[in-house]
Amino acid sequence: MGICYIFGAGEGLPKSFRRKKDDIVIAADAGIKNLEKLRIKPDIAVGDFDSLGFVPDCDEIIKHPVMKNDTDMILAVKTGFENGYTKFMLYGGAGGRPDHTFANIQTLTYIVRHGGQGFLDLCGFTATVITDGELSFKKGAKGTVSVFALSEAVRNVDLKGLLYPLENATIESGFPLGVSNEFTGEKALIKIGRGTALVIWQGGTELLTV
Repeated sequence: MGICYIFGAGEGLPKSFRRKKDDIVIAADAGIKNLEKLRIKPDIAVGDFDSLGFVPDCDEIIKHPVMKNDTDMILAVKTGFENGYTKFMLYGGAGGRPDHTFANIQTLTYIVRHGGQGFLDLCGFTATVITDGELSFKKGAKGTVSVFALSEAVRNVDLKGLLYPLENATIESGFPLGVSNEFTGEKALIKIGRGTALVIWQGGTELLTV
């Protein structure tokens, strides 16, 4: 199975975009405008379309009522899961209203808690959420990388190959111990033994090892 690419209406868009045969592209409401800028036609458009102002012309439309509990991005993620996808890349989900950006970070948590892996483009940075797992980076990675606790505490944390290493440490949600670490050019590993953590790094998913 390929990647589910979801485009929202905010900032954080790829400089270039190339999809593979098994990938799917979903427009979350007014995210279809960002896709038009990139000259990409979505496979599915999802949302209540209140911010767009009209129902777009798309091969598949999934329209929801305005009064609902789910954000349009969450609805798009659920649609991706329903189509069999477990790896998500969210574009157009940052900038503008900070509450929307935070909602999309929570969306990353939703993805991982439902057995998937999600990444959010943060305009030159990338965010992901990991639970009881690890994230590894290729040799040669540059810039900053930060680790924040989303659960009350993240325990048994190992940070290797970074300027400020940690071993079997605890990071708590009430203190930003893991902010502004740096890559050293060596292979790097972030391992979370127990808990849910937000990881934000400078650059894109190309820095990750498979």
